[in-house]
Amino acid sequence: MIRVLIADDQPLVRRGLALILGPDPEFEVVGEAEDGAQAVELARSLRPDVVVMDIRMPVLDGVGATEELARILPDTRVLALSTFDMDEYVVAALRAGAYGFLPKDISPEELGAAVRIVHRGEAAVAPRLLTRLISAYVRTPAVPVPRSGAAVPAELTPREVEIWRLMATGRGNAEIAVDLDISVSTVKNHITGIFGKLGVRDRAQAVIAAYESGLVAAGSGSG
Repeated sequence: MIRVLIADDQPLVRRGLALILGPDPEFEVVGEAEDGAQAVELARSLRPDVVVMDIRMPVLDGVGATEELARILPDTRVLALSTFDMDEYVVAALRAGAYGFLPKDISPEELGAAVRIVHRGEAAVAPRLLTRLISAYVRTPAVPVPRSGAAVPAELTPREVEIWRLMATGRGNAEIAVDLDISVSTVKNHITGIFGKLGVRDRAQAVIAAYESGLVAAGSGSG
């Protein structure tokens, strides 16, 4: 069971998140905090596995609370949430030690999946945010590889390359399924294969690998 602490200054949001996660037998919501300082205090005593952390809160904001938790409770993972998916918030949260960053307009299924991902110690960042960040912050090679001559691993099938490219331009699994007229489960199976062949552990690393290989270029994401 994954022990979850929810931190948000809006009672309705806290209750909604608890109602989403609580009924799932894989999760136990162990507490709720109304600001970052209270989140740190409760985390000290409750020792949750994951803190679902709002970024904009009074007393101590989510970035400050995340930084403090990363220092005192390194085994507790933080999943940051925000109504505002501004790049500076995402970067600040990830630099502070958050394992993931999602906008609050995600679905209940996406929230549950993200909590599981960060609990495993992997990155969970919404595709549209991830590609925007990489376009803005990842250095392009001194001599960029043209997309037509991208250094694509030979082990990847043409369909896997197509899915890798769509993933790297910000498409989520459901969007890729629609684009290619295949099922979401088929997309997931292909992505698992792509991770294995690229030797990466998660979507973030796969997207970075796409930029580094020249498969996609900075600024080519969906925004």
